[in-house]
Amino acid sequence: MGKSLIQQRRGMGHIQYRAPKKGKISKVSYPPPSEEKLIGVVEGIKHERGRVAPIAQIKVCDRYYYLPAVKGLTVGSTIEIGPKASMNVGNVLMLKEIREGSAICNIEKRPGDGGKMVRAAGTYAILFSQSGDNSIIKFPSGKTVLVKGVCRATVGIVAGSGFGEKPLMKAGANYHKMAAKIKLYPRMRGIAMAAVHHPFGGGRHQHPGKSTSTSRNAPPGRKVGHIAPRKTGRKRVRRTLEVK
Repeated sequence: MGKSLIQQRRGMGHIQYRAPKKGKISKVSYPPPSEEKLIGVVEGIKHERGRVAPIAQIKVCDRYYYLPAVKGLTVGSTIEIGPKASMNVGNVLMLKEIREGSAICNIEKRPGDGGKMVRAAGTYAILFSQSGDNSIIKFPSGKTVLVKGVCRATVGIVAGSGFGEKPLMKAGANYHKMAAKIKLYPRMRGIAMAAVHHPFGGGRHQHPGKSTSTSRNAPPGRKVGHIAPRKTGRKRVRRTLEVK
């Protein structure tokens, strides 16, 4: 009897496959919305397990808040949060108050949610333009999204952009990197397994032996490969012949 597939074992919810709890920092979000401008002081730059971006510890009115650090932010820097804040790097403003063409990060998806989008190290979005009560934002992927103008964002680029440039040199370093994020490493290809371990395994050569497209309602032991794909394979270009 063969082993169950990795997909089946992950579905059991064992601690080996659970999403990591992010270190000691409880929550990384903005302070609650306020009608007055708040002044915060950066008291430390923290690293948190499972995150690639450094975290800035900010003291606002005898309370500590944690936000993704932006480039140029140092210990002792002062940031402004709320209405009538200046356009300096690190300040938090509503989208409708930010100039068009500015680089922003840690954008709220809904007003008051604390920041949900563009938080990874080295990323930033561009405030493309203002459209009535909404703001048009261009994400790093190139996608353009309409967000309410009362949502808040941080001016600047998330720090830590060079985290992926250092070579890992050996497999052990990549193992510990993946272990911090609870990601599987190394991963075995299905076609390299025995037939009892994977639907694509077995045979005299490493090939699936069957279609790699799988139904959405397939049982757990068969649901591998392309799940309910719209299309697979090379894109074919239709050529039209000109008739003279």
